[in-house]
Amino acid sequence: DMVWPTQIDSTLQCKRIGGLFLAGQINGTSGYEEAAGQGIVAGINAARLAAGRGADFTLRRDQAYIGVLIDDLVTKPPVEPYRMFTSRAEHRLRLRNDNADQRLTPIGRELGLVDDVRWERWERTRRALDDALALLAAVRLGEGTAADLLRRPGADWETLCAVVPAARAVSPAVAFRAEVAVKYEGYLARERRQVEQMAKLESRLIPAWVDYGQVKGLRNEARSKLSKFTPRSLGQALRISGITPADVTVLAIHIERR
Repeated sequence: DMVWPTQIDSTLQCKRIGGLFLAGQINGTSGYEEAAGQGIVAGINAARLAAGRGADFTLRRDQAYIGVLIDDLVTKPPVEPYRMFTSRAEHRLRLRNDNADQRLTPIGRELGLVDDVRWERWERTRRALDDALALLAAVRLGEGTAADLLRRPGADWETLCAVVPAARAVSPAVAFRAEVAVKYEGYLARERRQVEQMAKLESRLIPAWVDYGQVKGLRNEARSKLSKFTPRSLGQALRISGITPADVTVLAIHIERR
């Protein structure tokens, strides 16, 4: 037995029983990292609801694997216990273990989960990375920059240190991040553009007043799926199996006309 995707929303709150948050195997996942990931989101939202701040915390698919996990749970009925494989994430170039603090520490700080000591440590790391990237862009080596040298096949931070002594002052952890940022700059920029395009759909929330039965031009299958899953946003609606871009366009027009 399990709670099906149509019974919970992206905050992991039960749709039929307000204030009841569900996390872990009850939602159809395995009981390890997947359960822990759900637990922190459900716990944050339960605490926010109890404090009168609104249970509206979610993570996007481009922000964290937890975001991918929960989005899949509320849009795709599982055929077996769900496990979080990296292959499930379309933005996995952004979702790296070396930049998890860059992606999530500011969010944690805003929620009140990151104390001053941890925040200051993150700030020092962020400033050190900015300084390392600035160094790579500023140092000229012939007709190119230090960053251009680092992009060459076979080149690494040690190669750079041999010709740019100042690079030795950068800590190994920060040097690794800077090297990744430079070597994959083109791919990351392309993925960033894709994320920005999808973010427009994610930011367009579907109002609670929408009655899918009254949306003119919507296919019967789409009408049934949307009524069943009640997606949070146009972006999430598009990820429901059987929903097409044309369906989402029809829905967007209906919302704008109201």
